[in-house]
Amino acid sequence: MKLPGTLLTKIRRHRMAGLEVRQLKKRYGSCQTRKEQWRSIYEEAYEYCLPMRNLYDGYYEQDTPGQNKMKRVFDSTAIHSTARFANRIQSALFPPQQQWCRLRPGSDVPPERHIQAQQVLDMYNQKMFSVMRQSGFDLAIGEFLLDLAVGTAVMLIQKGDELQPIRYTAIPMYQITFDEGPDGKPNFVFRKFKRPFEVVEQEFPGVEFPEEVLSKYRERPSEYIELLEATYPNKETGKVDYCLMTMEGDYKILHKELKSSPWVISRFMVAPGEIMGRGPCLYALPDIKTLNKVIELNLKNASLSIGGVFTAVDDGVLNPQAIQIVPGAIIGVSSNGGPRGPSLAPLPRSGDTNLSQLIANDLRMNIKKTLYDESLPPDNMSARSATEIVERMKELSQNLGAAFGRLINETMYPIVRRSLELMDEEGMVDLPLKVNGLEVNIEPQSPLAMASNMEKVQNVLQFMQIAQSFGGAGMALVNPEKVGDYILDHMGIDASLRTTPEERAQIIQQAQQMQMQMQQQAAQAGQGAAPDQAGAAPPQEGEVMDG
Repeated sequence: MKLPGTLLTKIRRHRMAGLEVRQLKKRYGSCQTRKEQWRSIYEEAYEYCLPMRNLYDGYYEQDTPGQNKMKRVFDSTAIHSTARFANRIQSALFPPQQQWCRLRPGSDVPPERHIQAQQVLDMYNQKMFSVMRQSGFDLAIGEFLLDLAVGTAVMLIQKGDELQPIRYTAIPMYQITFDEGPDGKPNFVFRKFKRPFEVVEQEFPGVEFPEEVLSKYRERPSEYIELLEATYPNKETGKVDYCLMTMEGDYKILHKELKSSPWVISRFMVAPGEIMGRGPCLYALPDIKTLNKVIELNLKNASLSIGGVFTAVDDGVLNPQAIQIVPGAIIGVSSNGGPRGPSLAPLPRSGDTNLSQLIANDLRMNIKKTLYDESLPPDNMSARSATEIVERMKELSQNLGAAFGRLINETMYPIVRRSLELMDEEGMVDLPLKVNGLEVNIEPQSPLAMASNMEKVQNVLQFMQIAQSFGGAGMALVNPEKVGDYILDHMGIDASLRTTPEERAQIIQQAQQMQMQMQQQAAQAGQGAAPDQAGAAPPQEGEVMDG
């Protein structure tokens, strides 16, 4: 049956409006139920490794900021090592104030146009990093990597204002829940958060509150309202639907379409059948908890040693039931020796401080090793050499293993793609090609990636030295021009400093012309000198003898 045009238009508009609020909240509930299975292990990891970012201990529900989150933490080794893990990853992959990646022409771009395309892409690359520095990306990625140490990190990338063209925000994992799509990537992403009612319109332009909500908060604009944010793909349009709802009632206050998802969700490692990540903090959690307990017992033992525990004769005057085993306490006993012993005697102390210290040192070494908080060689040595820095980066790359590839694919690539799309929408760049690896490729240029590139360059230079020993036949094995391009690409030399094939041909032609001119001048000089020598008469024999 053929539907009328007006009815078909209404159906299309309804589809464009996205899913209903009840459907989204139902899906959010199922995602939140699966996420609650991770609450206990994530809560422990945040408590011991990142207590200041821990929202799992009731902070969100009770709304009590400023509370003490380190009541059960007795050792700071895990806290320091987690911070150093984030700092090392940032300096190795996303160094501040540096260009840690480069846009490169893909295989679909003709080889003869690579250098011209590279010059344009380098200009866009510089603009992108200039916008990132202005928008505070270095701050957001630092907090992002702290969450990644636990297992799962989330960053929200949105349009900004004139001062900050792009807003990079590291979102605490507690506020986020998501579902996994058929490609293994996050599909439906939900965020539950609170905002003062008066700032919602400023943060989310275009919101429309129903009268029931407006009447409630009109007289109390500073009161917090709880919102639910949903981002999910639209199969019909091929875009991404964004929806903002209120948790009280089923009110959709904002809906819009986006070209791409604003969320960057990265997992350190993912076990089969799981969608949440497992980071080095979870692997080191048994050692962290054991070390924390050892330090706690050691401190209690030290307090008993300082204050002392005493025994007292139960002679009917003291009440033993009122005595506690605490430093400085007196415990009532029937006898302190015979006959009955002294009236007051110290209680023998148990525990071996040296043994506990040995165990604690072993646990600290294990924790630092798991969190990549190691040095090669120790940090107390003199200035670092270039070879040492390369070895450090190489060792870190080997230790990260598969996590390095996941960091590139789930963190670096989405951040660059989303940033370029927002810049393209704002007219900062005009990127006609797609960043899909075929037309435009994203190549890491961080110290960790450059260490691998330099190893490749060294292999090429070493082969060139070997080829020279074979003479002309050896040098004929390689193309010097292509070798030069290979080294320039792997060393990340800016394309504006390089010449195009046309410019190279022109330079070679000019050099040949200059060489021909020099040869002609030399030939003319030789021809001019020959007649003078021929016209001069040879000296006579007498003249030679007289001379």
